[in-house]
Amino acid sequence: MKLTKYLAELSEEKRITLLGNDTQDPLHSAFSTKRVVHAGLLGEPIAGSQYQKKYYESIQKKTDADGKHAIYIHIPFCQTKCLYCGFYQNASRQEVEDRYLENLLTEIKAEANSPQLKGTPIDCVFIGGGTPTSLSVDNVARLLQTIQQSFCLTADCEVTLEGRIHDLLPEKIETWLQFGVNRISFGVQSFDTTLRRRIGRIDSREEVLKRLQLVKRYDVTVIVDLIYGLPGQTMDLWLEDVRTLFEADVDGMDLYQLNIFPGGALAKAVQNGTVPPCADIAGQADMYIAARDYLLEAGVERLSLCHWRRSSRERSLYNTLAKAGASVYAFGCGAGGHFGDISWMNQRDLAAYNESVAKGDKPLMMAARQVGPQMRQIADEIIGNLEKGYVDFRHLLTTDSRLSELETVLALWQERGLVEKDLGVYRLTPAGEFWYVSLTQSLLECVQVVMTSSAAAPAEDINGHASDALDEVLAEMLPQSTQESRQALMGKIPTAVRMMLRRSSKESLQSMLAGMPPAMREKMFSRASG
Repeated sequence: MKLTKYLAELSEEKRITLLGNDTQDPLHSAFSTKRVVHAGLLGEPIAGSQYQKKYYESIQKKTDADGKHAIYIHIPFCQTKCLYCGFYQNASRQEVEDRYLENLLTEIKAEANSPQLKGTPIDCVFIGGGTPTSLSVDNVARLLQTIQQSFCLTADCEVTLEGRIHDLLPEKIETWLQFGVNRISFGVQSFDTTLRRRIGRIDSREEVLKRLQLVKRYDVTVIVDLIYGLPGQTMDLWLEDVRTLFEADVDGMDLYQLNIFPGGALAKAVQNGTVPPCADIAGQADMYIAARDYLLEAGVERLSLCHWRRSSRERSLYNTLAKAGASVYAFGCGAGGHFGDISWMNQRDLAAYNESVAKGDKPLMMAARQVGPQMRQIADEIIGNLEKGYVDFRHLLTTDSRLSELETVLALWQERGLVEKDLGVYRLTPAGEFWYVSLTQSLLECVQVVMTSSAAAPAEDINGHASDALDEVLAEMLPQSTQESRQALMGKIPTAVRMMLRRSSKESLQSMLAGMPPAMREKMFSRASG
């Protein structure tokens, strides 16, 4: 069996990375750390010289009429930088925002009448960031009007605006709703005033609750995000946040695990003693279970392992469809999407984005061919099922009999207390729920081993070949850097981009870095100096 042979040939270290630890305490130590932020598979990177050609070939093809379709639009501005955030890109200034919006609308209009998008029913729109609610009233109105005019939104299209409580002003709320927003998602992260200000949030607990009551007066679905594991956040503080959110009676809630980005502001603040330590992985696991048990006992409906709803108006359509194989058409600086046989990420550097759009190009930073249709279908099924806490092994076998080899891995996880078998369905235990992203990524990589003629693709990621090649290239371009500083730099590369680099050769990496705008490359390299 290919998978058995593949696993046997892995070093002990790489086998543990893939399958986890042999432990009697799966909740706290099934894996040493979370493997990825978002699980997924991407195919072979496209050469930089072919980005534009390949993208425009794809956008000129008719869409899959039977599929689901989503729009993602990125607003890369924030009024303040939160300590924990790995996505902050640009401070919000009106003249910078105005120029960006012009280019964003240009990018949208350039593709709206393409064969891929013209007449295509759009099931959901997600405007993320950054902080989209920081847009001025005039600019957000222009953006929302352009979306309505450019795309064929379905009658029940979910239109989400992501933002912060501080922007909840009547004039803004009324503009959002007037031009089609029907769902707003707020990153509250914590209600505790001291903890909020420690991580860079503005408003006090009292002000947050006051503004939540204000927005609930309007006919709009309200979602609130909380994060567990923040610096100095005790179990008591965390449970008080969960109770407060429950009592606020919003439509939906997301409970997210803190991600500490290597070399980031939070990691440095903890190291320097500027803020108290964050909960370790075991502490985060306990917080997850405590909140899970509280909400289940309170009768709150769970849509996925981290998303809950209090009312039927909350559908979480974008997150559900995007993880179930829907086409995602993406626009804006730092946006990423996929449709047909291509996936890509737009330029993350604002100057490079504006320059590319001004030239009439799609502002691509990275592009890759998606894995084949059958593997994509299987990956989408696994991701969608595990988001809800199970693997339907019976159905996988009807898709392709070769997937019977996965039972080797599932049986191992059953022995370790991460899953329980129930008539051919493997259901996650509470410990498995906490580690579901790692389990999903590992299972996808095992699928790739089973279904490809060569095990090279997932092996490169597991065995670190892509990182080794990138480190070698960076070492040549940054002779004064240390391995530690280069590793910190690689840790800042977005997960989607790292996945695109999985099978990149040294030569293609050199070409990619050489092709970056000089200002962007210098900014990136400055982080790895010394």
